[in-house]
Amino acid sequence: MASETATAARSVAGAATTASKKLPLRFGPSQVEVRHNNDGTIYVRSPQELGSYPRSMTDRLDHWAQATPERVFVAQRDATGVWCEITYAGARALARNIAQGLIDRGLSPERPIAVLSGNGLEHAMLGLGAMYAGVPYASISPAYSLVATDFGKLRAILDLLTPGLVFAINGKQFSRAIDAAVPAGAELVVLENAPHARAATSLEALWSTKPTAAVDTAHARINPDTIAKLLFTSGSTGTPKGVINTQRMMTSNQVMIAKAFPSFAETPPVVLDWLPWSHTFGANHNFNLVLMHGGSLYIDDGKPLPGAFDETVRNLREVAPTVYFNVPKGFEMLLPHLRAEPELRRNLFSRLQCFFYAGAALPAHVTAEIEKIGVDTTGSKIPMITSLGSTETAPSATSVNAKACEPGVIGIPNAGVEMKLVPNAGKLEVRLKGPLITPGYWRQPELTQAAFDEDGYYLLGDAFRFADDNDPEKGFFFDGRVAEDFKLATGTWVSVGPMKARFVSQFAPFARELVVAGHDRDEVTGLVIPDVDACRGLATGLDAKSGAAEVLASAAVREKFAKLLAAFNRDAAGSSGRIAKLLLLEAPPSIDSGEMTDKGSINQRAVLANWKALVDELYADKASDRIIR
Repeated sequence: MASETATAARSVAGAATTASKKLPLRFGPSQVEVRHNNDGTIYVRSPQELGSYPRSMTDRLDHWAQATPERVFVAQRDATGVWCEITYAGARALARNIAQGLIDRGLSPERPIAVLSGNGLEHAMLGLGAMYAGVPYASISPAYSLVATDFGKLRAILDLLTPGLVFAINGKQFSRAIDAAVPAGAELVVLENAPHARAATSLEALWSTKPTAAVDTAHARINPDTIAKLLFTSGSTGTPKGVINTQRMMTSNQVMIAKAFPSFAETPPVVLDWLPWSHTFGANHNFNLVLMHGGSLYIDDGKPLPGAFDETVRNLREVAPTVYFNVPKGFEMLLPHLRAEPELRRNLFSRLQCFFYAGAALPAHVTAEIEKIGVDTTGSKIPMITSLGSTETAPSATSVNAKACEPGVIGIPNAGVEMKLVPNAGKLEVRLKGPLITPGYWRQPELTQAAFDEDGYYLLGDAFRFADDNDPEKGFFFDGRVAEDFKLATGTWVSVGPMKARFVSQFAPFARELVVAGHDRDEVTGLVIPDVDACRGLATGLDAKSGAAEVLASAAVREKFAKLLAAFNRDAAGSSGRIAKLLLLEAPPSIDSGEMTDKGSINQRAVLANWKALVDELYADKASDRIIR
């Protein structure tokens, strides 16, 4: 970044000291108010008042730039491995420079900004500059540019946005996506390697622009209803939708999180995080948590994938977070490193208040072992907490607390959130109200109308169930996606979400996901997305070069799945909880065909539709050799 606004690189040992001591995690109140209607509808809310919240997230940037100008706000390793850091004062200066450049270009909600690249210092500063100028921006998953081959989702997103400016950190790396999908009328901005076939502006031209009074005027016009971001849903149930994210949604949600976990606001948080800014967990929950409370965010260029996780471990040896965010797979991959490295354990736990997971249920064995390692290292158990929400809820709608924290519990409604539970096919469908809720979907009024009920509650699409019917303060369990559930030919409902969670837990580490089939059939079956590397360890006589088909066809792998299936069915309650047959998928789901989202979630409907021949094979009168039963 520009030398006048980025601080000189310093050792992380000195830079990551915004929290000088370890504070225990403090939870907010556990009380809830419950009201039952005669029609079976249940209303649940916290009696805790939300109170006021900032006008905008950039007001927090102004505050910390004045209060702690030299504190590290965001940092990332450069190509040599040295941490490049930007202070709060430097970030504000860069944001204002960029804001002036955006104002000069006449960008607006009708001509917003699209960011193709992943997390990075430049991405962070461009986003802050856009918010400072009141120009919406959309962080688009890099997978749509770098993994996809037909660029269909990227093209659909950009057609919906009509961006006036598109940013890619490396023009050459993104050249195929740029050629295929970026509109000719959009200005292309790159940090390096401008593509040969298209004119591009250097990012330096934006961050070197000198601000004028127009920046202050634009920033003064921002109000809580100003659109800050357009975040696109993952597409697990269809084409990605552009979710309008206002300043009110983000700032009120940060106040909710601070009331749920008061210790987050008592010391500036230090966060090491890889979670993508194209999704609400990384972009709104984690990034904004740091900005809200004047903390330091260290961008982790690793991720929980083979060959990429070593970078995360390297970073955790140096950065001691106060809260560590990850998805369940990330915690599972961290375990062997924690077992093997005492220094890693000591650094990670040195001031850690809690682990925070989201995106899926955390397997019980992972929770138990990490908690044991925490006790062995520090003498006390480090809480493993979670929350639940969506892109439309900014994202945190529920949070755990000291009473609602059993494994699998997702907590109670945050302060300021009104929850409506509506009976639906034997479950309680969840609907939400509050300042955290989106006003709708960008340029898709029909989808916006369908997303709210007659009383203005947002239809989350999830089902919850009380952890204890006699004590609502013990919170809720997630009870699946309403749209995924189906009936067998017998009329019995199959609850897909809980079945998948139980399956993945019991079949770990050999299965990554299950696609459940059986709509209007006599029995439930499943297409298994296996972990081929884990299965390879079972297949004796095969080497590392053996293909997925050969590994999955081995007798040892099939026998293991058959034994696990028998154990799974012994614990099942009734026909709707049993799985009669399995078939292991030799090829992974495709992002181009909509079977898999950019964050790895599986679109059940798309897989079942695209692999209909395999579903028919599961129900054939004569079972093929590939069927496991």
